[in-house]
Amino acid sequence: MMNFTKFDKRMLVINRIIIAFLVLITIIPLGYVLIASFMDPAVLLAKGISFNPKDWTLTGYQKVFQDDSIIRGFINSLFYSFAFSVITVFITMITAYPLAKKELVGKGPIMTFFLVTMFFGGGLVPTYLLIKNLNMLNTVWAIIIPGAVNVWNIILARTYYQGLPDELTEAAIIDGANDIQILFKIMMPLAKPIMFVLFLYAFVGQWNSYFEAMIYIKDPKLEPLQLALRKILIQNQPSQDMVGSQTEMAELKRIAELIKYATIVISSLPLLVMYPFFQKYFDKGILVGSVKG
Repeated sequence: MMNFTKFDKRMLVINRIIIAFLVLITIIPLGYVLIASFMDPAVLLAKGISFNPKDWTLTGYQKVFQDDSIIRGFINSLFYSFAFSVITVFITMITAYPLAKKELVGKGPIMTFFLVTMFFGGGLVPTYLLIKNLNMLNTVWAIIIPGAVNVWNIILARTYYQGLPDELTEAAIIDGANDIQILFKIMMPLAKPIMFVLFLYAFVGQWNSYFEAMIYIKDPKLEPLQLALRKILIQNQPSQDMVGSQTEMAELKRIAELIKYATIVISSLPLLVMYPFFQKYFDKGILVGSVKG
C-alpha cells in the first residue's frame, strides 16, 4: 500500500473531479444526439429531450437508409479513409527509418526540408492546378494522394525507431540481412504500436474531411459521406430520395431536421468501433514516439 500525503490526497480528489467533468462534457452531447436521433423534430423543438417512447420514432433512420447518396457516401468514406491511412502509414514508416539512422548522409538538410513544409504551403490555387495537371481531378486519387505525407508523423515514427535497441540491427547485419530486410522483418513488426496510432490518426482525419472532396470531386458517385452530411446540416438540402414528391420548403426543413441526428450517429459509428481496439496501443505508441529525440 502506498502512503499518500494530505497534498497527494487533495490532488487525487481534484484530478478525479476534473476527469469526471471531462467525461460528462463528452458523454452529455453524445447522449443528446443519440436520443434526439430517435425523436420527432416537432417534439424535440417543443419539449426538448423526452424519454417517453410515444415521442420516439425511427423515421429518421428509415429516411437515411432509403437515401442512396448517404449509403454510397458511407462506403466511399470507408474506402477513402482506409486507403489513405494505409498509404500514409507505409510512406511514413519507410521514410522515417533512414532518418533514424545516425550514419545517414545529409540527414540535417533533409529534415530541414521536411520541417519547412510543415510551416509553408503552396496554397489552394497552386495545389488545385497541380492536381489538375496530374489529371487527378474528379478521381479517388485527388482525395488519397495529396495529403499522404505528414511530416509530424514522420518525426514520431523516426523517434520511435531511435528508441529501439541498436543491438537488433547489429545482430541482423551479422546474420547477413540488408536494410530492406531489417526494415520489413525487424523494425516494422516492432513498430506496430506507433503504426496503429498513426493509422487511427490518419483514418479519423480523413473520415472527418470534406473540403478536399468539395474542391476536387464533381461526380456525386465519388462524394464521401461528409459532403452528404454537410448538405443536410448546413444547407438543409435532403435528396429527392428522402423527400419524394414533397417540394415545400417547410417540409424540406422538417425532413432535414429529422435525419440530421440520425446521420450524425451513423457517421460516427466507425470511429466509435475503432477506438476500443486501438486504445491499448496509444500509451506505448505515443509516449515512446515522443520522449526521445
